[in-house]
Amino acid sequence: MAKGVYISKSLAIATVVLTLSALGGIIVMVTLYQMQIAKMPPQPLPSLLPTTPIPTGLPPTLRLPDNLIPKSYEVNLRPHLYTTLPNATEQVYLFEGNSTVRFKCVKDTWTIILHAVDLSIDKVVVTHSNTSENIGVERYTLHQDSHFFEILLKKQLVGNGDYYDLFTIFKGELYDDLTGLYMSHYTEVIDGEEEKRFLVASQLQATEARKVFPCFDEPALKAVFNITIIHRPNTKALSNGKLDNERYVDGDMWIASTFAPTPIMSTYLLAFTVNEFISENGEHDKKDISIWARPEAVNAGHAKYAKSITGKILSFYEKTFNLKYPLNKLDQIALPDFSAGAMENWGLTMYRESALLYKEAVSSSSDKEWVAIVVAHELAHQWFGNLVTMNWWNNLWLSEGFATYLSYLAVDNIEPTWKIGAAVLTMLSAYMGEEKFFEGLRCYLERYKYKTAETAELWRCMQEATHEEVESIMKTWTEQVGFPVININTTTGEIAQEQFLLKREEDTGLEWQIPIIYMKSDFRQQKTLLKEKGPVRKPAYEVTDDGWLLVNINRNGYYRVNYDEQNWNRLIRQLESNHQPIPLINRGQLIDDAFNLARAKYINVTLALSTTKYLINETEYIPWESALNNLYYFILMFDRSEVYGPMQKYLRKQVEPLYKYYQEYTDNTTIPRNLSDQYNQINAISVACKNGLKVCTDMVTKLFNEWKNGTDEIPPNLKSTIYCNAIAAGDEDDWEYAWKKYEESRVASEQDVLRYALSCTKIIWLLSRYLEYTLDPDKIRKMDAVSTIRLIASNVAGQALAWDFIRAQWENLNQLFGVGLISFGGLINDVTERFNTEFELQQLKQFKNEHDGDSLGPVTQALDQAIERTEANIKWVKENKQTVLNWFREQTQVY
Repeated sequence: MAKGVYISKSLAIATVVLTLSALGGIIVMVTLYQMQIAKMPPQPLPSLLPTTPIPTGLPPTLRLPDNLIPKSYEVNLRPHLYTTLPNATEQVYLFEGNSTVRFKCVKDTWTIILHAVDLSIDKVVVTHSNTSENIGVERYTLHQDSHFFEILLKKQLVGNGDYYDLFTIFKGELYDDLTGLYMSHYTEVIDGEEEKRFLVASQLQATEARKVFPCFDEPALKAVFNITIIHRPNTKALSNGKLDNERYVDGDMWIASTFAPTPIMSTYLLAFTVNEFISENGEHDKKDISIWARPEAVNAGHAKYAKSITGKILSFYEKTFNLKYPLNKLDQIALPDFSAGAMENWGLTMYRESALLYKEAVSSSSDKEWVAIVVAHELAHQWFGNLVTMNWWNNLWLSEGFATYLSYLAVDNIEPTWKIGAAVLTMLSAYMGEEKFFEGLRCYLERYKYKTAETAELWRCMQEATHEEVESIMKTWTEQVGFPVININTTTGEIAQEQFLLKREEDTGLEWQIPIIYMKSDFRQQKTLLKEKGPVRKPAYEVTDDGWLLVNINRNGYYRVNYDEQNWNRLIRQLESNHQPIPLINRGQLIDDAFNLARAKYINVTLALSTTKYLINETEYIPWESALNNLYYFILMFDRSEVYGPMQKYLRKQVEPLYKYYQEYTDNTTIPRNLSDQYNQINAISVACKNGLKVCTDMVTKLFNEWKNGTDEIPPNLKSTIYCNAIAAGDEDDWEYAWKKYEESRVASEQDVLRYALSCTKIIWLLSRYLEYTLDPDKIRKMDAVSTIRLIASNVAGQALAWDFIRAQWENLNQLFGVGLISFGGLINDVTERFNTEFELQQLKQFKNEHDGDSLGPVTQALDQAIERTEANIKWVKENKQTVLNWFREQTQVY
């Protein structure tokens, strides 16, 4: 799953390389869950007066009562949408259907409560499964606020374990909001002419199945699903199960496609689609493997790479888990409109086109890697999430954390030359040993397959594998928010831990058990476990003479490390004299830790900046990406002030050797062999051009003009940075040409590159018009509108425009997109990230006051966070501006 967060491939990869671990997934997912609860707290529910001594009315929480347990569903859906619109025929945005859910009654009840929302319920019948006795229905009510569908019965159901059938007839509308059962459209080129095509698709995570049919829509309430989709002729229907049969109904007006029963599974994993797609087909272990997409994309070979890696990834997982892929087919489909990056529906995984399709010689290496990572992630979910499911969403990390970790191992297995897996050692697997770690995972999958599980049950399997106390260690990570910082004094050997917070206040009292791997300047690695909060004296951490101590080797632990100033300086001197003895990942870690520790006032800001001085001699990707990610905050704070000139001069000095290191590749339009070198070449060009290195700006302008004139093609890897920097230095004609190519492009990854590049212009009126385009789905697809606004806001020339646009168009944005499609909170966060003046603070407060209580909803928290961050930015700039200015001036005096 990648819902809600959709960032550039290179940034995603860099972030993972620097900070990802399975434990990181744990903490992030738990934190995200808590944030969602804070944004959308449980609402008070209406109550009904009881008519009998048996409790009736709605449950007091947002959880379903535990008196009914679903066993199976029969769902028949008929979307009326035309995939090709006949002449003079109006489109029909409607679906209708019926369903029968069989459930077991385990507690006496007069009411049946399940989920439904945005549906019109036309008929409700309850019968005893064995006797066919009709249980009369007194009345039924659909509570839109709570999503509960409440059925009051004329006769009490006795909780003796008998089964009952609930039959409903319903209908709903097909919106283009990318949630539930929705409609989408695209164009096909037929005989040189573009023709519009429509399709139906679904996205049911986390609680959208209830928009399609009445159901027990909680992850633990697994059942078997028997699906039939009734669709128009000349269209194809797909669902989770393999197609059992097709037959005409209502004469030849409709086709009924019935699918094989699913395994026992959760409602959020159901999937449906009706379209005119075709597929690239293969086989794995005598099971059909198909990649579905627009006919034009499949015929052009865009699905071949995904097909080629799917079987290899499945084989890797089957061997690793000692469990076969459970279904008898696997469909993967690339959709023109999809709110998430991808979704792991069992047997029918769904993707954005850019996450599944790859076109050789057009898509970049990062596009190819992104496809491999996303496919591997979704296939890992077929075991972690689908086969074994979390009991409730607060254990989402059991699905997401392990899918993320395992996806990188799988990609490293199928594409070993990329060398992506080396940086993904986790704290837990490092502590247990990889063999024991996977033994524990195999135990977990085997014991809880087709069931649900909680965190404690995973730890139990891990302990059985390693015969060590795992739960007590890991509970400190999964049951506490955040992560620690270790403070080490290498003179005394004292070590202590505390929760790491950018805004340091009183000690929170939290304590972790921290596996530590460390190394001294003699290069011998040692392990230990820090159990106490400290400070405690550990002679092992003492350093004498000119030696140094380096903790968290290869960053396999999820914590930051702070040293005494003397040790920091010794490490910096080592980097400047000869950086090779410091492990590659730790060179990035030292920079990342130093900048974050400086933000939190553990160390001074000049010490953090000093960790970047050695980069003039560094050619590796990880340290450069770490530095650029952290200097981004300095750019945000100072690119509208006099600090920016000296900062650009410093960055220009530091990057010039790196630019020259890759210049032969750039000038000859050849590709470096290693993937990390390919990414660092892009960094070199981007940093050099954005900071005014003339040889770079001349180069991008030359290549862009040759592309415009049709005399040469830009290498796929360099398109993003060449387009962006050329448009930034160019004029209106350059922008219009790129826009024309965007409109003409039939490749999603190419469109993404051009959409980003168009946001790079410094011409204000073009940016303003580009913002207006986001309100027109015929120009910018709905799924891309918000990310386009964010891209424009990331441009210093467009930030104020984007903020004004959001305020002026707030109601239109709400109506056009709706809360189901986009994260308005994320939008507010991105557009206001540069705010660091009192005037901007007052604008934020005014916007909040103007809308408070009417249309903000969950955005209220995002605005509160933006206000708090702006206040912190104001304070930080006031405290550090002069110091930073002086430091950059000092570093560039002789340059």
